[in-house]
Amino acid sequence: MEITTGTRASDAERDRIVADLSRHLGDGRIDLTEYDQRVAQVYRTTTREELTGVLADLPAPAPARSAKPRSRFPIWQRIEASAWLTVSVLVLVIWAAISLGVGEFTYFWPVWVIGPWGAVLAVRAATGIEGGHRHRRKI
Repeated sequence: MEITTGTRASDAERDRIVADLSRHLGDGRIDLTEYDQRVAQVYRTTTREELTGVLADLPAPAPARSAKPRSRFPIWQRIEASAWLTVSVLVLVIWAAISLGVGEFTYFWPVWVIGPWGAVLAVRAATGIEGGHRHRRKI
């Protein structure tokens, strides 16, 4: 039985090296054939020293960029709010065109479109209903 002097590599370390190789492939430093060869080499290695040799001729990965700050509102609430705003502007323009055509201000009917819909969206946003955290099942 042969005992290696190096520390054995874990699967997580191999996965990290493969992820680094994927970034180098995406950046154009290596081609697909070389990527396949290096990935096969990664999974053949047993020690950490052999793993670092796979990336020896490639530059160190760039520091991770900070993630964009997440919005307080989920994407579907932002989509609903933009739809509400678009429809609100549309009905206001229609009301204004009718009022100009008649020559006087007509009954302000857009309030029945803008008001209830906006109130529902505001309550849902303020209370977090359908925000995802109240409907998640714990596993």
